[in-house]
Amino acid sequence: MAGVSPKIRSRKDGAAVALDDVDKHLLNLLQGSFPIEPRPFARVAELAEIGEDEVMARTRRLLDERIIRQITPIYDTRAFGYGSMLVAAKVDPELPWRAAKVINAHPGVSHNYLRNHDFNIWFTIAVEPDSKLGLQGTLDVLAREAGAESIRQLPTLKLFKIRMDLEMREGTKALATAAVAEEPAETEPQPYDEWDRAVVRATQGDMPVVPEPYAAAAAELGVPQTELLAHLEGMRERRLLRRVAAILFHRRAGFSANGMGVWKVPDGLIAEMGPRMASFRGISHCYQRPTYEDWPYSVFTMAHGRSKEECDAILDAIAEDTGIEDRSTLYSSTEFKKIRLLYFTEDFKNWEREHAGV
Repeated sequence: MAGVSPKIRSRKDGAAVALDDVDKHLLNLLQGSFPIEPRPFARVAELAEIGEDEVMARTRRLLDERIIRQITPIYDTRAFGYGSMLVAAKVDPELPWRAAKVINAHPGVSHNYLRNHDFNIWFTIAVEPDSKLGLQGTLDVLAREAGAESIRQLPTLKLFKIRMDLEMREGTKALATAAVAEEPAETEPQPYDEWDRAVVRATQGDMPVVPEPYAAAAAELGVPQTELLAHLEGMRERRLLRRVAAILFHRRAGFSANGMGVWKVPDGLIAEMGPRMASFRGISHCYQRPTYEDWPYSVFTMAHGRSKEECDAILDAIAEDTGIEDRSTLYSSTEFKKIRLLYFTEDFKNWEREHAGV
């Protein structure tokens, strides 16, 4: 599965595609947690109450129709010691594509959006643990080459949620309902070895839609499939692997809007309010981030909806539940880039050599 070219897109081909109820149920199952076992599609078929062949046929069609972006292991950037953060950049509003192209060229930029704010480009970036430039040096180069007037660094101070599941069958009420709040996730680097690296290289990228999709990676590594599956499960327990799951094209799946709701939460209430905000079904990401003199918002919640109104309903429900009213919502108008990072490749070192001579 390694070596797959990342999918980068703008809003073209973004119109929603009609899905029947079986498709929607299948998408919920594939997003939730793809099984780490020899015949995962057969297990999904049991839950969907249809045949394994039908599950694979529908999955292939959903991939071909660009509803599913990919089925892939989701490794934890922070657990592997990569430095990462969210960055807001203020670039020429007449030429945002020029700046976006420069920023997108860095292999550690996984998400990049145009948003309705003076700081109009928002991107996430990661650098390898042994990066010669580090995050600061990399951002200095990107800011200069992109012609950014200024940038604001917004690293994660506390992670309350990072799980992108689009609820396909239920409506706004389900998305705007709180579930059980979870404890903040660990973000510290975890120990790993060269075998872990080899497993990541062999498994990252698009998973094939075949009865035994882990078999090819096991063969590449020269181990029985059972050994690879046991190791992946161990990596999950060590928090190196978050899960294996389907990632969707939001707009094609009907979720045409995403709003970054940012909240002015008093310092003494962040530990309580962060998990409560994160518990809402329509929230995919929730973080505590630093504040600035002109940026008082400490908690970030990413809402996904079938319309701007649905995103607003999710954020309004959070305000009603928490009593926190002081917020701003930044909507994305263009998706410049959205990929899953490929780890332990030469791309990072090649970029630093080309752009900074190190």
